[in-house]
Amino acid sequence: MAIELALAGADIDLILANQKGLIAIGAGLAVGLTGLGSAIAEKDIGSAAVGAFTEKEELFGKGLIMTVIPETIVIFGFVIAIMMIM
Repeated sequence: MAIELALAGADIDLILANQKGLIAIGAGLAVGLTGLGSAIAEKDIGSAAVGAFTEKEELFGKGLIMTVIPETIVIFGFVIAIMMIM
């Protein structure tokens, strides 16, 4: 009976360790994939903003704002990762 209880306790510890590992992988994916998506969007927006800025210097402010907007997606991914870990 004592051996069965010891094995059951080991199984619970192993299951909890696996769950913590999967949560960490999920949190890493949340931040990594949002960062990758944001980088792809920012690449296209940034090149268009530089092209527009060379044509009209008045468009610098709008181009800068449009370049920063995709970075908010990474912040959302970071918040989700923190919520998963807690």
